[in-house]
Amino acid sequence: MLPAALYRARDVRELDRLAIEVGGIPGIELMERAGRESYRVLRERWPATHRVTVVAGPGNNGGDGFVVARLAASDGLSVSVSLLGDTARLSGDARTAYHRMLQAVPGPTSIDAIAGGSGVDDGAGPHVGAGVIVDALFGTGLTREVSGRAAEAIRSMNASPAPVLALDVPSGIHADTGRALGCAVRAAATPTFIGLKQGLFTREGRECAGEIVYRDLGVPGHVLARVEASARRIAFEDRIGTIGPRPRDAHKGRFGHVLIVGGDHGFAGAARLAGEAAGRAGAGLVSVATRPGHIAALVASRPEMMVHGIESPEALDPLLERASVVAVGPGLGHGEWGRALLRRTVAAHRPLVIDADAITLLAQGAVAWPGMSERAVVHTPHPGEAGRVLGEPAGVLESDRFSAARALAEAHAGTWLLKGAGSIVVEPGAIPHVCEGGNPGMASGGMGDVLTGVVAALLAQGGSAFDAAVTGACVHAAAGDTAARDGERGMLASDVIAALRPLVARL
Repeated sequence: MLPAALYRARDVRELDRLAIEVGGIPGIELMERAGRESYRVLRERWPATHRVTVVAGPGNNGGDGFVVARLAASDGLSVSVSLLGDTARLSGDARTAYHRMLQAVPGPTSIDAIAGGSGVDDGAGPHVGAGVIVDALFGTGLTREVSGRAAEAIRSMNASPAPVLALDVPSGIHADTGRALGCAVRAAATPTFIGLKQGLFTREGRECAGEIVYRDLGVPGHVLARVEASARRIAFEDRIGTIGPRPRDAHKGRFGHVLIVGGDHGFAGAARLAGEAAGRAGAGLVSVATRPGHIAALVASRPEMMVHGIESPEALDPLLERASVVAVGPGLGHGEWGRALLRRTVAAHRPLVIDADAITLLAQGAVAWPGMSERAVVHTPHPGEAGRVLGEPAGVLESDRFSAARALAEAHAGTWLLKGAGSIVVEPGAIPHVCEGGNPGMASGGMGDVLTGVVAALLAQGGSAFDAAVTGACVHAAAGDTAARDGERGMLASDVIAALRPLVARL
Protein backbone atom coordinates (compact mmCIF):
# COMPACT_ATOMS: atom_id res chain seq x y z
CA MET A 1 0.00 0.00 0.00
CA LEU A 2 1.20 3.48 -0.79
CA PRO A 3 2.00 5.86 2.09
CA ALA A 4 -0.36 8.71 2.84
CA ALA A 5 2.18 11.55 2.79
CA LEU A 6 2.52 13.52 -0.45
CA TYR A 7 5.22 16.08 -1.23
CA ARG A 8 6.05 18.91 -3.58
CA ALA A 9 9.20 18.70 -5.68
CA ARG A 10 11.07 21.10 -3.41
CA ASP A 11 10.18 18.95 -0.40
CA VAL A 12 11.55 15.84 -2.07
CA ARG A 13 14.75 17.67 -2.95
CA GLU A 14 15.07 18.55 0.72
CA LEU A 15 14.53 14.89 1.62
CA ASP A 16 17.28 13.97 -0.84
CA ARG A 17 19.61 16.46 0.84
CA LEU A 18 18.77 15.17 4.31
CA ALA A 19 19.22 11.56 3.21
CA ILE A 20 22.75 12.45 2.12
CA GLU A 21 23.76 14.83 4.91
CA VAL A 22 21.84 13.38 7.87
CA GLY A 23 21.17 9.82 6.75
CA GLY A 24 24.72 9.36 5.52
CA ILE A 25 23.70 7.89 2.17
CA PRO A 26 25.94 9.15 -0.68
CA GLY A 27 24.12 10.64 -3.63
CA ILE A 28 25.45 8.02 -6.04
CA GLU A 29 24.18 5.31 -3.71
CA LEU A 30 20.68 6.83 -3.77
CA MET A 31 20.90 6.83 -7.57
CA GLU A 32 22.03 3.21 -7.60
CA ARG A 33 19.13 2.26 -5.32
CA ALA A 34 16.62 4.11 -7.48
CA GLY A 35 17.94 2.36 -10.58
CA ARG A 36 17.90 -1.06 -8.90
CA GLU A 37 14.35 -0.60 -7.65
CA SER A 38 13.22 0.60 -11.06
CA TYR A 39 14.82 -2.38 -12.75
CA ARG A 40 13.16 -4.68 -10.21
CA VAL A 41 9.77 -3.21 -11.11
CA LEU A 42 10.54 -3.65 -14.80
CA ARG A 43 11.43 -7.32 -14.39
CA GLU A 44 8.47 -8.05 -12.12
CA ARG A 45 5.99 -6.42 -14.46
CA TRP A 46 7.48 -7.57 -17.78
CA PRO A 47 9.46 -10.75 -16.93
CA ALA A 48 9.53 -11.97 -20.53
CA THR A 49 11.02 -8.85 -22.08
CA HIS A 50 14.30 -9.20 -23.96
CA ARG A 51 14.85 -5.59 -24.96
CA VAL A 52 15.03 -2.32 -23.04
CA THR A 53 15.28 1.17 -24.53
CA VAL A 54 16.27 3.93 -22.13
CA VAL A 55 15.47 7.53 -23.06
CA ALA A 56 17.61 9.68 -20.76
CA GLY A 57 18.04 13.33 -19.93
CA PRO A 58 21.22 14.96 -18.65
CA GLY A 59 20.10 15.22 -15.00
CA ASN A 60 19.72 12.79 -12.13
CA ASN A 61 16.63 11.21 -13.69
CA GLY A 62 18.86 10.25 -16.60
CA GLY A 63 21.37 8.90 -14.10
CA ASP A 64 18.69 6.56 -12.72
CA GLY A 65 18.08 5.44 -16.29
CA PHE A 66 21.78 4.71 -16.82
CA VAL A 67 21.69 2.38 -13.81
CA VAL A 68 18.67 0.58 -15.28
CA ALA A 69 20.44 0.21 -18.61
CA ARG A 70 23.56 -1.22 -16.95
CA LEU A 71 21.58 -3.74 -14.92
CA ALA A 72 19.52 -4.81 -17.93
CA ALA A 73 22.65 -5.33 -20.02
CA SER A 74 24.28 -7.30 -17.21
CA ASP A 75 21.22 -9.56 -17.23
CA GLY A 76 21.75 -10.27 -20.92
CA LEU A 77 18.97 -8.08 -22.27
CA SER A 78 19.37 -6.11 -25.48
CA VAL A 79 19.78 -2.49 -24.38
CA SER A 80 19.88 0.81 -26.22
CA VAL A 81 20.15 4.28 -24.73
CA SER A 82 19.17 7.62 -26.25
CA LEU A 83 20.44 10.80 -24.58
CA LEU A 84 19.05 14.33 -24.75
CA GLY A 85 22.06 16.46 -25.67
CA ASP A 86 25.66 15.32 -25.44
CA THR A 87 27.61 13.69 -22.67
CA ALA A 88 29.45 16.92 -21.88
CA ARG A 89 26.30 18.12 -20.12
CA LEU A 90 26.40 15.25 -17.65
CA SER A 91 27.70 16.09 -14.20
CA GLY A 92 27.88 14.80 -10.65
CA ASP A 93 26.25 11.47 -9.87
CA ALA A 94 24.61 11.24 -13.29
CA ARG A 95 28.05 11.40 -14.92
CA THR A 96 29.34 8.70 -12.57
CA ALA A 97 26.36 6.48 -13.40
CA TYR A 98 26.95 7.08 -17.10
CA HIS A 99 30.57 5.93 -16.97
CA ARG A 100 29.58 2.85 -14.98
CA MET A 101 26.99 2.07 -17.64
CA LEU A 102 29.57 2.27 -20.41
CA GLN A 103 31.21 -0.87 -19.03
CA ALA A 104 28.10 -2.84 -20.02
CA VAL A 105 26.30 -0.76 -22.67
CA PRO A 106 27.60 0.93 -25.82
CA GLY A 107 27.61 4.72 -25.79
CA PRO A 108 24.17 6.32 -26.19
CA THR A 109 22.66 7.51 -29.42
CA SER A 110 21.75 11.20 -29.46
CA ILE A 111 18.10 11.83 -28.81
CA ASP A 112 18.13 13.60 -32.19
CA ALA A 113 17.67 10.11 -33.56
CA ILE A 114 14.31 9.94 -31.87
CA ALA A 115 13.29 13.49 -32.73
CA GLY A 116 14.30 13.01 -36.33
CA GLY A 117 12.88 9.54 -36.64
CA SER A 118 16.14 8.02 -37.88
CA GLY A 119 16.09 5.26 -35.30
CA VAL A 120 18.23 3.89 -32.55
CA ASP A 121 20.87 1.28 -33.22
CA ASP A 122 19.18 -0.38 -36.19
CA GLY A 123 17.93 2.74 -38.02
CA ALA A 124 14.40 1.31 -38.13
CA GLY A 125 12.77 3.82 -35.78
CA PRO A 126 13.58 4.59 -32.18
CA HIS A 127 11.34 2.04 -30.48
CA VAL A 128 10.40 -0.51 -33.09
CA GLY A 129 10.63 -3.90 -31.42
CA ALA A 130 11.46 -2.41 -28.03
CA GLY A 131 10.31 -4.68 -25.24
CA VAL A 132 10.09 -1.93 -22.61
CA ILE A 133 10.86 1.79 -22.86
CA VAL A 134 12.33 3.44 -19.79
CA ASP A 135 11.47 7.12 -19.53
CA ALA A 136 14.38 8.82 -17.73
CA LEU A 137 14.10 12.10 -19.58
CA PHE A 138 12.97 14.58 -16.91
CA GLY A 139 12.57 14.34 -13.16
CA THR A 140 10.74 16.47 -10.63
CA GLY A 141 12.42 19.72 -11.60
CA LEU A 142 10.49 20.32 -14.83
CA THR A 143 8.36 23.48 -14.64
CA ARG A 144 8.28 24.80 -18.23
CA GLU A 145 6.47 23.62 -21.32
CA VAL A 146 8.18 20.75 -23.14
CA SER A 147 9.20 21.61 -26.69
CA GLY A 148 11.66 20.78 -29.43
CA ARG A 149 13.59 17.54 -29.35
CA ALA A 150 12.27 16.58 -25.93
CA ALA A 151 8.66 16.93 -27.08
CA GLU A 152 9.38 14.82 -30.14
CA ALA A 153 10.98 12.16 -27.94
CA ILE A 154 7.91 12.07 -25.68
CA ARG A 155 5.59 11.76 -28.67
CA SER A 156 7.76 8.98 -30.03
CA MET A 157 7.57 7.06 -26.76
CA ASN A 158 3.79 7.47 -26.67
CA ALA A 159 3.45 6.32 -30.27
CA SER A 160 5.35 3.12 -29.62
CA PRO A 161 3.43 -0.11 -28.93
CA ALA A 162 5.96 -0.87 -26.20
CA PRO A 163 4.99 -0.17 -22.58
CA VAL A 164 6.74 2.68 -20.81
CA LEU A 165 8.26 2.61 -17.34
CA ALA A 166 8.58 6.22 -16.12
CA LEU A 167 11.19 6.89 -13.46
CA ASP A 168 9.94 9.01 -10.53
CA VAL A 169 7.53 11.18 -12.58
CA PRO A 170 6.36 10.74 -16.19
CA SER A 171 8.32 13.21 -18.27
CA GLY A 172 6.25 16.28 -19.04
CA ILE A 173 4.15 16.09 -15.85
CA HIS A 174 4.53 18.90 -13.33
CA ALA A 175 5.39 17.10 -10.09
CA ASP A 176 3.43 19.56 -7.93
CA THR A 177 0.25 20.11 -9.94
CA GLY A 178 -0.07 17.00 -12.10
CA ARG A 179 -0.50 19.22 -15.17
CA ALA A 180 0.91 18.08 -18.50
CA LEU A 181 3.42 20.70 -19.63
CA GLY A 182 2.54 20.67 -23.30
CA CYS A 183 2.93 16.92 -23.68
CA ALA A 184 3.71 14.10 -21.28
CA VAL A 185 4.71 10.45 -21.31
CA ARG A 186 1.86 8.00 -20.81
CA ALA A 187 3.42 5.30 -18.67
CA ALA A 188 2.21 1.86 -17.75
CA ALA A 189 3.97 2.15 -14.39
CA THR A 190 5.90 4.76 -12.43
CA PRO A 191 8.27 3.82 -9.61
CA THR A 192 8.71 6.93 -7.48
CA PHE A 193 11.30 7.43 -4.78
CA ILE A 194 11.76 8.74 -1.22
CA GLY A 195 8.52 10.78 -1.22
CA LEU A 196 5.30 10.46 -3.23
CA LYS A 197 4.87 13.46 -5.52
CA GLN A 198 1.47 15.09 -5.10
CA GLY A 199 1.10 15.72 -8.84
CA LEU A 200 0.85 11.99 -9.50
CA PHE A 201 -2.61 11.98 -7.92
CA THR A 202 -4.44 14.73 -9.78
CA ARG A 203 -4.91 16.18 -13.27
CA GLU A 204 -3.09 14.38 -16.09
CA GLY A 205 -0.62 12.97 -13.57
CA ARG A 206 -3.19 10.34 -12.56
CA GLU A 207 -3.53 8.95 -16.07
CA CYS A 208 0.05 9.35 -17.19
CA ALA A 209 1.61 7.64 -14.18
CA GLY A 210 -0.14 4.30 -14.64
CA GLU A 211 0.54 2.05 -11.68
CA ILE A 212 2.42 3.96 -8.99
CA VAL A 213 5.08 2.02 -7.09
CA TYR A 214 6.70 3.65 -4.07
CA ARG A 215 10.23 2.93 -2.83
CA ASP A 216 11.81 4.80 0.09
CA LEU A 217 15.33 3.75 -1.03
CA GLY A 218 16.21 2.85 2.54
CA VAL A 219 16.05 6.43 3.79
CA PRO A 220 15.53 6.21 7.58
CA GLY A 221 12.14 7.15 8.98
CA HIS A 222 13.63 9.81 11.23
CA VAL A 223 14.97 11.56 8.12
CA LEU A 224 11.63 11.38 6.30
CA ALA A 225 9.90 12.79 9.39
CA ARG A 226 11.95 15.99 9.20
CA VAL A 227 10.00 17.30 6.20
CA GLU A 228 6.28 17.97 6.57
CA ALA A 229 4.02 16.55 3.90
CA SER A 230 2.33 19.07 1.62
CA ALA A 231 -0.78 16.91 1.14
CA ARG A 232 -2.16 13.50 2.04
CA ARG A 233 -3.35 10.69 -0.18
CA ILE A 234 -6.71 9.19 0.79
CA ALA A 235 -8.46 6.08 -0.47
CA PHE A 236 -11.56 4.12 0.45
CA GLU A 237 -9.48 1.43 2.17
CA ASP A 238 -8.18 4.06 4.59
CA ARG A 239 -11.74 4.86 5.72
CA ILE A 240 -12.88 1.31 6.47
CA GLY A 241 -14.01 1.02 10.09
CA THR A 242 -14.13 4.78 10.70
CA ILE A 243 -17.84 4.73 11.61
CA GLY A 244 -18.19 1.26 13.12
CA PRO A 245 -21.16 -1.15 13.25
CA ARG A 246 -24.60 -0.07 14.35
CA PRO A 247 -25.79 -1.21 17.78
CA ARG A 248 -28.51 -3.85 17.88
CA ASP A 249 -30.97 -1.44 19.50
CA ALA A 250 -30.51 1.17 16.76
CA HIS A 251 -33.42 3.21 15.47
CA LYS A 252 -33.72 5.69 12.62
CA GLY A 253 -33.59 8.71 14.88
CA ARG A 254 -29.99 7.94 15.83
CA PHE A 255 -28.60 8.36 12.32
CA GLY A 256 -29.67 11.82 11.40
CA HIS A 257 -32.33 13.50 9.30
CA VAL A 258 -31.04 14.90 6.01
CA LEU A 259 -33.05 17.57 4.24
CA ILE A 260 -32.37 18.12 0.53
CA VAL A 261 -33.34 21.60 -0.69
CA GLY A 262 -33.49 21.88 -4.46
CA GLY A 263 -35.18 20.71 -7.60
CA ASP A 264 -36.55 23.78 -9.37
CA HIS A 265 -38.73 23.32 -12.43
CA GLY A 266 -37.08 20.78 -14.72
CA PHE A 267 -34.46 19.71 -12.17
CA ALA A 268 -36.31 17.26 -9.95
CA GLY A 269 -33.78 14.56 -10.79
CA ALA A 270 -30.95 16.38 -9.01
CA ALA A 271 -32.86 16.49 -5.74
CA ARG A 272 -33.94 12.89 -6.17
CA LEU A 273 -30.38 11.66 -6.73
CA ALA A 274 -29.07 13.54 -3.69
CA GLY A 275 -31.90 12.24 -1.53
CA GLU A 276 -31.53 8.61 -2.54
CA ALA A 277 -27.74 8.81 -2.12
CA ALA A 278 -28.24 10.15 1.40
CA GLY A 279 -30.46 7.20 2.23
CA ARG A 280 -28.05 4.67 0.74
CA ALA A 281 -25.20 6.29 2.68
CA GLY A 282 -26.96 5.59 5.96
CA ALA A 283 -29.05 8.62 6.90
CA GLY A 284 -31.88 7.58 9.20
CA LEU A 285 -34.39 9.88 7.54
CA VAL A 286 -34.38 11.82 4.26
CA SER A 287 -36.69 14.69 3.33
CA VAL A 288 -36.76 16.65 0.08
CA ALA A 289 -38.02 20.20 -0.26
CA THR A 290 -38.81 20.84 -3.92
CA ARG A 291 -41.40 22.24 -6.29
CA PRO A 292 -44.91 20.86 -5.61
CA GLY A 293 -45.16 19.51 -9.13
CA HIS A 294 -42.35 17.06 -8.42
CA ILE A 295 -43.95 15.30 -5.45
CA ALA A 296 -45.68 12.48 -7.32
CA ALA A 297 -42.68 11.55 -9.44
CA LEU A 298 -40.23 11.56 -6.52
CA VAL A 299 -42.48 9.57 -4.19
CA ALA A 300 -43.17 7.04 -6.93
CA SER A 301 -39.48 6.57 -7.70
CA ARG A 302 -38.27 6.50 -4.10
CA PRO A 303 -41.11 6.11 -1.55
CA GLU A 304 -38.69 6.06 1.39
CA MET A 305 -38.12 9.81 0.96
CA MET A 306 -40.49 12.35 2.50
CA VAL A 307 -41.15 14.83 -0.29
CA HIS A 308 -42.57 18.29 0.41
CA GLY A 309 -43.81 20.83 -2.08
CA ILE A 310 -42.39 24.25 -1.21
CA GLU A 311 -43.35 27.50 -2.91
CA SER A 312 -42.59 30.09 -0.22
CA PRO A 313 -39.48 30.24 1.97
CA GLU A 314 -41.65 30.31 5.11
CA ALA A 315 -42.95 26.84 4.27
CA LEU A 316 -39.38 25.57 4.64
CA ASP A 317 -39.17 26.46 8.34
CA PRO A 318 -40.78 23.31 9.83
CA LEU A 319 -38.52 21.11 7.69
CA LEU A 320 -35.42 23.02 8.74
CA GLU A 321 -36.49 22.68 12.36
CA ARG A 322 -36.50 18.88 12.12
CA ALA A 323 -33.37 18.46 9.99
CA SER A 324 -30.01 17.56 11.48
CA VAL A 325 -28.18 18.37 8.22
CA VAL A 326 -29.34 20.36 5.20
CA ALA A 327 -27.95 19.76 1.70
CA VAL A 328 -28.82 22.74 -0.47
CA GLY A 329 -28.11 23.29 -4.14
CA PRO A 330 -28.93 20.25 -6.31
CA GLY A 331 -31.20 21.60 -9.05
CA LEU A 332 -31.90 24.73 -6.96
CA GLY A 333 -31.71 27.03 -9.97
CA HIS A 334 -30.65 30.66 -10.09
CA GLY A 335 -34.09 32.25 -9.90
CA GLU A 336 -35.90 33.94 -7.03
CA TRP A 337 -37.33 30.65 -5.74
CA GLY A 338 -33.86 29.20 -5.29
CA ARG A 339 -32.48 32.42 -3.81
CA ALA A 340 -35.28 32.65 -1.26
CA LEU A 341 -34.87 29.05 -0.16
CA LEU A 342 -31.12 29.44 0.10
CA ARG A 343 -31.46 32.57 2.28
CA ARG A 344 -33.86 30.73 4.56
CA THR A 345 -31.61 27.71 4.75
CA VAL A 346 -28.49 29.70 5.58
CA ALA A 347 -30.37 31.66 8.26
CA ALA A 348 -31.51 28.47 10.01
CA HIS A 349 -28.00 27.78 11.41
CA ARG A 350 -28.15 24.07 10.63
CA PRO A 351 -25.10 22.05 9.50
CA LEU A 352 -24.86 22.50 5.75
CA VAL A 353 -23.64 20.80 2.63
CA ILE A 354 -23.59 23.47 -0.09
CA ASP A 355 -23.39 22.40 -3.71
CA ALA A 356 -24.09 23.35 -7.30
CA ASP A 357 -26.49 26.27 -7.79
CA ALA A 358 -26.22 27.26 -4.13
CA ILE A 359 -22.48 27.86 -4.57
CA THR A 360 -23.10 29.90 -7.70
CA LEU A 361 -25.70 32.06 -5.92
CA LEU A 362 -23.32 32.65 -3.02
CA ALA A 363 -20.50 33.51 -5.41
CA GLN A 364 -22.77 36.01 -7.20
CA GLY A 365 -23.56 37.73 -3.91
CA ALA A 366 -27.27 36.88 -4.18
CA VAL A 367 -27.09 35.43 -0.66
CA ALA A 368 -24.61 36.16 2.13
CA TRP A 369 -22.06 33.45 2.85
CA PRO A 370 -23.05 31.38 5.90
CA GLY A 371 -21.44 32.15 9.24
CA MET A 372 -19.40 29.35 10.76
CA SER A 373 -20.21 29.74 14.45
CA GLU A 374 -21.47 26.53 16.02
CA ARG A 375 -22.20 24.65 12.80
CA ALA A 376 -20.42 22.57 10.22
CA VAL A 377 -20.36 23.65 6.57
CA VAL A 378 -19.09 21.57 3.63
CA HIS A 379 -18.86 23.08 0.15
CA THR A 380 -18.63 20.71 -2.83
CA PRO A 381 -17.90 22.74 -5.99
CA HIS A 382 -16.78 21.50 -9.35
CA PRO A 383 -14.02 23.58 -10.99
CA GLY A 384 -16.46 25.90 -12.74
CA GLU A 385 -18.27 26.72 -9.50
CA ALA A 386 -14.97 27.11 -7.67
CA GLY A 387 -13.87 29.53 -10.38
CA ARG A 388 -16.94 31.66 -9.73
CA VAL A 389 -16.11 31.79 -6.04
CA LEU A 390 -12.54 32.92 -6.68
CA GLY A 391 -13.23 35.04 -9.76
CA GLU A 392 -10.99 32.93 -11.97
CA PRO A 393 -11.68 30.83 -15.08
CA ALA A 394 -11.97 27.13 -14.34
CA GLY A 395 -8.94 26.44 -16.52
CA VAL A 396 -6.76 28.66 -14.36
CA LEU A 397 -7.86 26.84 -11.20
CA GLU A 398 -7.34 23.45 -12.82
CA SER A 399 -3.73 24.33 -13.61
CA ASP A 400 -2.99 24.01 -9.87
CA ARG A 401 -5.80 22.28 -8.03
CA PHE A 402 -3.95 22.18 -4.70
CA SER A 403 -3.48 25.94 -4.67
CA ALA A 404 -7.08 26.45 -5.78
CA ALA A 405 -8.39 24.33 -2.92
CA ARG A 406 -6.31 26.28 -0.41
CA ALA A 407 -7.53 29.56 -1.88
CA LEU A 408 -11.15 28.46 -1.46
CA ALA A 409 -10.59 27.67 2.22
CA GLU A 410 -8.88 31.01 2.73
CA ALA A 411 -11.66 32.92 0.96
CA HIS A 412 -14.54 31.42 2.93
CA ALA A 413 -14.36 29.36 6.10
CA GLY A 414 -15.55 25.79 6.23
CA THR A 415 -14.59 22.55 4.54
CA TRP A 416 -14.12 22.54 0.78
CA LEU A 417 -14.29 19.48 -1.46
CA LEU A 418 -13.01 20.47 -4.91
CA LYS A 419 -14.35 17.82 -7.27
CA GLY A 420 -12.47 16.53 -10.29
CA ALA A 421 -9.71 14.11 -11.26
CA GLY A 422 -8.19 13.71 -7.83
CA SER A 423 -10.82 15.41 -5.65
CA ILE A 424 -9.23 17.55 -2.94
CA VAL A 425 -10.58 18.17 0.56
CA VAL A 426 -9.22 21.08 2.58
CA GLU A 427 -10.18 23.40 5.41
CA PRO A 428 -8.35 26.20 7.21
CA GLY A 429 -5.43 24.84 9.19
CA ALA A 430 -5.40 21.42 7.50
CA ILE A 431 -3.24 20.18 4.66
CA PRO A 432 -5.12 19.14 1.51
CA HIS A 433 -6.29 15.55 1.24
CA VAL A 434 -6.50 14.18 -2.30
CA CYS A 435 -8.68 11.19 -3.22
CA GLU A 436 -7.00 8.71 -5.53
CA GLY A 437 -10.19 6.87 -6.55
CA GLY A 438 -12.69 7.60 -9.29
CA ASN A 439 -12.64 7.27 -13.07
CA PRO A 440 -13.63 9.10 -16.29
CA GLY A 441 -16.99 7.32 -16.36
CA MET A 442 -18.05 9.64 -13.56
CA ALA A 443 -17.93 12.61 -15.94
CA SER A 444 -21.68 12.62 -16.44
CA GLY A 445 -24.68 14.48 -15.10
CA GLY A 446 -25.83 13.90 -11.53
CA MET A 447 -22.57 12.57 -10.09
CA GLY A 448 -22.13 15.69 -7.96
CA ASP A 449 -25.67 15.38 -6.63
CA VAL A 450 -24.88 11.87 -5.46
CA LEU A 451 -21.74 13.10 -3.69
CA THR A 452 -23.76 15.82 -1.95
CA GLY A 453 -26.17 13.24 -0.59
CA VAL A 454 -23.37 10.96 0.59
CA VAL A 455 -21.52 13.75 2.42
CA ALA A 456 -24.76 14.99 4.02
CA ALA A 457 -25.61 11.50 5.27
CA LEU A 458 -22.16 10.98 6.76
CA LEU A 459 -22.29 14.38 8.45
CA ALA A 460 -25.72 13.52 9.87
CA GLN A 461 -24.35 10.31 11.40
CA GLY A 462 -21.76 12.18 13.46
CA GLY A 463 -18.18 13.30 13.10
CA SER A 464 -16.66 16.49 11.78
CA ALA A 465 -17.35 18.23 8.49
CA PHE A 466 -13.83 17.44 7.35
CA ASP A 467 -14.22 13.71 8.10
CA ALA A 468 -17.58 13.61 6.32
CA ALA A 469 -16.06 15.25 3.24
CA VAL A 470 -13.00 12.98 3.21
CA THR A 471 -15.00 9.80 3.73
CA GLY A 472 -17.68 10.94 1.32
CA ALA A 473 -15.17 11.63 -1.43
CA CYS A 474 -13.62 8.19 -0.95
CA VAL A 475 -16.92 6.29 -0.81
CA HIS A 476 -18.26 8.14 -3.84
CA ALA A 477 -15.08 7.42 -5.84
CA ALA A 478 -15.07 3.76 -4.80
CA ALA A 479 -18.71 3.40 -5.83
CA GLY A 480 -17.85 4.93 -9.17
CA ASP A 481 -15.00 2.48 -9.62
CA THR A 482 -17.33 -0.41 -8.74
CA ALA A 483 -19.92 0.79 -11.26
CA ALA A 484 -17.21 1.17 -13.92
CA ARG A 485 -16.51 -2.56 -13.91
CA ASP A 486 -19.28 -2.81 -16.50
CA GLY A 487 -17.66 -0.05 -18.56
CA GLU A 488 -16.97 3.64 -18.05
CA ARG A 489 -18.76 4.92 -21.11
CA GLY A 490 -22.49 5.24 -20.49
CA MET A 491 -22.22 5.05 -16.69
CA LEU A 492 -25.00 6.93 -14.89
CA ALA A 493 -25.17 8.57 -11.48
CA SER A 494 -27.82 6.03 -10.47
CA ASP A 495 -25.28 3.27 -11.16
CA VAL A 496 -23.05 4.84 -8.52
CA ILE A 497 -25.93 4.95 -6.03
CA ALA A 498 -26.52 1.24 -6.62
CA ALA A 499 -22.91 0.54 -5.62
CA LEU A 500 -22.99 2.58 -2.41
CA ARG A 501 -24.64 0.21 0.04
CA PRO A 502 -22.00 -2.54 0.38
CA LEU A 503 -19.24 0.08 0.55
CA VAL A 504 -20.97 2.10 3.27
CA ALA A 505 -21.47 -1.13 5.22
CA ARG A 506 -17.68 -1.48 5.44
CA LEU A 507 -17.37 1.89 7.18
